[in-house]
Amino acid sequence: MTAKTFSQALVDLGVLASYSRPRVSKDNPFSESHFKTLKYMPTYPGRFESLEEARAWCARFFEWYNHEHRHSGIAMLTPHDVHVGRAPEVLRVRQQAMDAAFARHPERFVNGPPRVAPLPPRAHINCPNATAVRVQKVDAGAVAQGA
Repeated sequence: MTAKTFSQALVDLGVLASYSRPRVSKDNPFSESHFKTLKYMPTYPGRFESLEEARAWCARFFEWYNHEHRHSGIAMLTPHDVHVGRAPEVLRVRQQAMDAAFARHPERFVNGPPRVAPLPPRAHINCPNATAVRVQKVDAGAVAQGA
């Protein structure tokens, strides 16, 4: 990951290199959250008898995770809904249902009309901040001279 060609590719793509440390859960919260969801599934066997069994179980899990499981970090939507652009429509329909519930029984909503959580504008695995260091473009001449 530190080769000049890899670093240059990151720069060319506008990617912020984080060089996360292995086995440090805070470095990749999305992956850690995903693994926790996987391990806490009621159907998770803990151990698999074979690679084929593991692959079959994971295939079912990923289908559920991406198409049925509602994620709190993306406004209780499925990743599939967000990926294919259905999020605005799903949130609009959800808001209509909440508006109808409020119209029928406003006394149940002591804090006023309910509002659907908005879809976050972006998500990051190591959110860039003011102290982040960007990969610098390498001067090809300096590299050739061994600098």
